[in-house]
Amino acid sequence: MRAPLSSPRRRDALGVFLVALAVRFAMVAWAAGRFPPAGDGTYYHRLAQRLADGHGYTWLWPDGAVSYAAHYPVGYPALLSGPYALFGAEPVVAMALGAWVGALGAVAAWRLAAVWRRRGLAVTAGLMVALHPGLVGYTAALMTEGFTASLWAVSAALVATGRARRKPVVFGIAAAVTLGLATLVRPQSVLLAPALGAALFWRASLWRRAIAAVGVSVVTLFCCLPWTLRNCERMGHCALVSVNGGWNLLIGTQPEGGGWAPLQVPPGCETVYDEAEKDRCFGRAARARIASAPGAWLALVPEKLAATFDVCAAPAWYLNASNGEGVGTTERRRWRRSEMVYERWLLLLALVGLGGLERRGVVLAAVGVVSALHTHATVAFLVLAVLPWLTGRWRSTGALLGSGAILATALVHAVFFGGGRYQLVLWALLAVPAARGADELWRRVRSWRERRAPDRPAPER
Repeated sequence: MRAPLSSPRRRDALGVFLVALAVRFAMVAWAAGRFPPAGDGTYYHRLAQRLADGHGYTWLWPDGAVSYAAHYPVGYPALLSGPYALFGAEPVVAMALGAWVGALGAVAAWRLAAVWRRRGLAVTAGLMVALHPGLVGYTAALMTEGFTASLWAVSAALVATGRARRKPVVFGIAAAVTLGLATLVRPQSVLLAPALGAALFWRASLWRRAIAAVGVSVVTLFCCLPWTLRNCERMGHCALVSVNGGWNLLIGTQPEGGGWAPLQVPPGCETVYDEAEKDRCFGRAARARIASAPGAWLALVPEKLAATFDVCAAPAWYLNASNGEGVGTTERRRWRRSEMVYERWLLLLALVGLGGLERRGVVLAAVGVVSALHTHATVAFLVLAVLPWLTGRWRSTGALLGSGAILATALVHAVFFGGGRYQLVLWALLAVPAARGADELWRRVRSWRERRAPDRPAPER
């Protein structure tokens, strides 16, 4: 029977949590009252208000009509609705909740790294998440990416705990339920379920890992089932979570580039007003456009991936969109630079942590390093996804799920469209190999210095 966490390790976890919470609440104190909801946050805020007021997940139109809604995933507004009902439907309440959830993500990164039983390494991983300028700045945003990053990390930490305590089933169910909540917040989270299950039994046979992958996926989907049935009844379309797949697919076929662009409504969909039916109409138009010119659609993939992995500007974009005077062009540029420098360093360290200094991985890691030091970092992310499989470090929960998260993100946004905020979901997981890389570099430098130091005579007795 394993002993519980020692007092020093508990103090480490508490310290990471308090640092993360302090910097996020400092952000909340600065942003409160200055930055109203912007972008998709406007809709999340209004839907959460209606849930808190007891109107259900519905939309109130300017003419007074009320309709059921499912365009936006329900998870985030549902999480906001409780605090809104208790403390008032104000953006600062959503920011405060985001601060707490973000701090949990930092502790989850600490727990993931704690399996190596090196206190400094685990604390480094936690602080990398706690002080990440993108995640901290996005606390002020009423958006889903920060919540998703923390929920993914908590799911992974539960798997790591289940493996360490040899209770994979109990903690596997808890991880699947957490991932189910993440799926309600961000539907593509369900793609991580197989990797989450396989990570529970990485020492077991392939057959047992496959069963675990299916089991976790089933539990994750089961958590979404009540909402799916609600969509069947209320929306006339049995969407897993939201009815925006057709919209996003159609946006991803437009020639404007790899990022979001205003939707050009295709012929035949102009007079379709039902929310679910309009999404299906857009989906049909998107598939027809792809079928007519598949080469042109595939040619957009590099631009979509570049828009997702190369751009580091999520908080700056949101705050500028919310209040252009509060964060103007100069402040937006500075914020973007600080986030880019921080994330590029984490990329470099993660490449080392996933075996980039080993003989089998050094060439591939070198390609990733060049990409990370360049404006275009997409290749570095893809190298991070492949490297642990080449060096054998995929057996680590953090490496396996980090690899899965990168591949899932790349797949989703290659099909639909990209955006800098979509990579934020990765950093709570990638901080773990980054901390391991920092630890490995430090040990190698210390070893080199010891070898270089001249022999000292033994002290006289």
